[in-house]
Amino acid sequence: MTRPRATVVSLNQRIRDDIEARIRSGEWPPGHRIPSEHELMARYGCSRMTVNKVLSMLAAHGVIERRRRAGSFVARPHPHIESVALDIADIPLEVTQRGHDYRFQLLSRRKRRPRRGHGPEMQVAGDGSLLVLQSLHLSDSAPFALEERVIGLAAVPQAQQQPFDRIAPGSWLLQHVPWTRAVHRISAVNADAEQARRLQVEAGTACLVIERQTWRGEQPITYVRQMFLGEAYDLVARFAPGRPARRD
Repeated sequence: MTRPRATVVSLNQRIRDDIEARIRSGEWPPGHRIPSEHELMARYGCSRMTVNKVLSMLAAHGVIERRRRAGSFVARPHPHIESVALDIADIPLEVTQRGHDYRFQLLSRRKRRPRRGHGPEMQVAGDGSLLVLQSLHLSDSAPFALEERVIGLAAVPQAQQQPFDRIAPGSWLLQHVPWTRAVHRISAVNADAEQARRLQVEAGTACLVIERQTWRGEQPITYVRQMFLGEAYDLVARFAPGRPARRD
């Protein structure tokens, strides 16, 4: 009997999410051998074709490595991979750790093609479309950060089904889509009239802007531009020889 398409897609996603969750949690560290196709078939009650499709997708995204006659293994970091001087922070967690109440507002949501000439958007979109989300992060009901994010639907098709009305897009991505490389760009700008209105400050107020693009393997996942009030936010990166940088 042929399964309905929706059921197959749901099962594929469930298996993929489960494997990625085990990798993110450290249960399956780099180099760990993933259960064989037959073991995964028994675990999830599915066909070998379904398992093979999921493993092929994970390998294409650089999450796992498939070795002929040896099996599949959690990918090890590439020796030339770029390291991030700043961790990818979860804003809700940062706000609550500072002893404040966090709230999130989704200001707009739409699906569109990348803007012509906008390099990061064109990279993230690839041959597909973007999910564009404008959000406001609040601390104790006061604006904390204004965010515009684009998510590549070719890389993260499940984002289309997420309403993002209760969880911030960045938090959801950190929980569901492992990244392997990130590039940050930090700049100081003055808020224009619309940005100032959203942040409840005067136009021209000094702000800190963080732009970030992330990849999984060679596939771009998301590009985000976050604007913080200059007087309310700072960045400190701690470094030590042989240790990754840490952001306060």
